[in-house]
Amino acid sequence: MRTALCDTLGIEYPLVGFTPSEHVAAAISKAGGLGVLGCVRFNDAAELDAVLDWMDANTGGRPYGVDIVMPSKIPTEGSSTDLTEMIPPEHRAFVDRTLAQLGVPDLPDGTDERAGVLGWLHSVARAHVEVALKHPIALIANALGSPPVDVIEQAHAAGVPVAALAGKAEHAVRHVDNGVDLVVAQGYEAGGHTGEIASMVLLPEIVDAVGERAPVLAAGGIGSGRQVAAALALGASGAWTGSVWLATEEYRQTMADSDAMQRALLDAGSADTVRTRIYTGKPARLLKTRWTEAWSEPGAPEPLPMPLQNLLVSHAHQRLQAAHDPSVVSMPVGQIVGRMRSVRPVAEVLAEFVREYEQTLVRLDKTR
Repeated sequence: MRTALCDTLGIEYPLVGFTPSEHVAAAISKAGGLGVLGCVRFNDAAELDAVLDWMDANTGGRPYGVDIVMPSKIPTEGSSTDLTEMIPPEHRAFVDRTLAQLGVPDLPDGTDERAGVLGWLHSVARAHVEVALKHPIALIANALGSPPVDVIEQAHAAGVPVAALAGKAEHAVRHVDNGVDLVVAQGYEAGGHTGEIASMVLLPEIVDAVGERAPVLAAGGIGSGRQVAAALALGASGAWTGSVWLATEEYRQTMADSDAMQRALLDAGSADTVRTRIYTGKPARLLKTRWTEAWSEPGAPEPLPMPLQNLLVSHAHQRLQAAHDPSVVSMPVGQIVGRMRSVRPVAEVLAEFVREYEQTLVRLDKTR
């Protein structure tokens, strides 16, 4: 399993693994892929800096990347306190009422409550870029499309390529016109923020639109070597994966309180996800649970715009996680969740990708 992308990024396999866990990202890189650490959970730039120091020391000299969340349009700014005042009281009342109806207990006394995630803010994402470029990163990816041109130029000045996710061919063209080096064609099946076009349709459209100008990575519905082979057959230079890494042993090292979440994922089928704005204010695919279903009930309020929605539900997310109840977890995940049946080491998952890819090529060779 090798493409030109391997030479571009200095990796053994054309597999990029996005994850909020530094332990997972490091393990992906050490196993021959490119681990990409999601930065949005870091409100404090110093905390991100410390985690990247850890990455530098624990990737065995292998390359890794970072993923920022920088909207193309600058959203409402302010501190979490300022923004919180913009949340309507009826939305707060709905969240409190729903948690009570779901039987979600209050946080234990003495719990260190986190502020709402501010990584969605333009200014915080810029701080993430500043910190990341002080480290030997191999890639900066933006989950919400092309970052501002000056950010792309800043990365290029440091010798770091930039990737951007695209849900339509016209988005991909705009990204490349802005100077983006790699395009991630993310299909409808993907977890987290995603568009409305399925991968089988989207990928060749984006390859045809920009493939001669920039490498295209396939994302959405990729959790096996067979699916990587299909993506390369459609013109991709590699695969961008995410959901599959949630069910790994290393994920627990970063997110120690994730047992209920992993049990929920292992019990889910490919139909057990929903695309909704309740997580961040933008359409994102989540695991379907009693929490997500409550937001679709009659009388439920419309989700707020980014970043207010995340601030609204931040405390609820902490309570949902602390409840250790798989039926109420709030977790972005793609339709590939139906293939996740056990918690395994990252190296084992990646090795299976490669093995199944090679087996697929042998099988396809017999069709000629």
